[in-house]
Amino acid sequence: MEALITLVVILGFILVALLGSSVRILREYERGVVFRLGRLVNLKEPGLALLIPVVDRMVRVDLRIVTLNVPAQDIITRDNVPVRVTAVAYFRVLDANRAIVEVENFLAATTQIAQTSLRAVLGKAELDTLLSERERLNEDLQKVIDQQTEPWGVKVSVVEIKDVEIPGSMQRAIARQAEAERERRAKVINAEGEFQASAQLANAADVMSRNPTALQLRYLQTLVEIGGTSKSSVVIPLPIDIKPLLEQVTGHPAAQPDGEPPDEA
Repeated sequence: MEALITLVVILGFILVALLGSSVRILREYERGVVFRLGRLVNLKEPGLALLIPVVDRMVRVDLRIVTLNVPAQDIITRDNVPVRVTAVAYFRVLDANRAIVEVENFLAATTQIAQTSLRAVLGKAELDTLLSERERLNEDLQKVIDQQTEPWGVKVSVVEIKDVEIPGSMQRAIARQAEAERERRAKVINAEGEFQASAQLANAADVMSRNPTALQLRYLQTLVEIGGTSKSSVVIPLPIDIKPLLEQVTGHPAAQPDGEPPDEA
């Protein structure tokens, strides 16, 4: 009798173990790829999944977006400049069956594809392009990597270049180039300002030439502005033509130099 009870208990434990191995719970973001005697069967959806003990084997696949940090790659650009580039890629599994059946380890395979594509695409670009046109290079990288991972059921949505490290000597050369460019722009702006100022001065001279009194008034205004400063000495340019001003004040023609009589109208 005791042997029978022991046998029943053992069978009960075995039955519980078999039931435990045949029941799986999948989360909302997971899918179950089931192999029955080595053959692929229907994909298990989230929730309770029942398996045949010993016969079925299930592989869980996460469908969430994966952030892949691409290791730093040493690259020689098209203009023969050595750089060190790091990037990040975002991908997710769209077809769980293909991600398990078509490739041994889709995460490791995607990492290797991202590294080789990074070297291949950026190696065709020049340094200036790599520094100034990252958006276009990111799009090219995304298309190249996604095209190679699509047969595995993996979708690469975004690839971003994180950092570009260049040698110190090249950094100094770029700094000198930027400084020279800014000096050139400053000289061009200064020349344009001088040109515009000369044009305005020519216009002002044309206006004052039609009325000489305007020149005298402008001269007196300049003296007033100079007199308002705290300087102890003032230098006044001479000679000046004050004949029109005297005529305006006195109402009589001014005397000519060397004692000559004034001109009569």
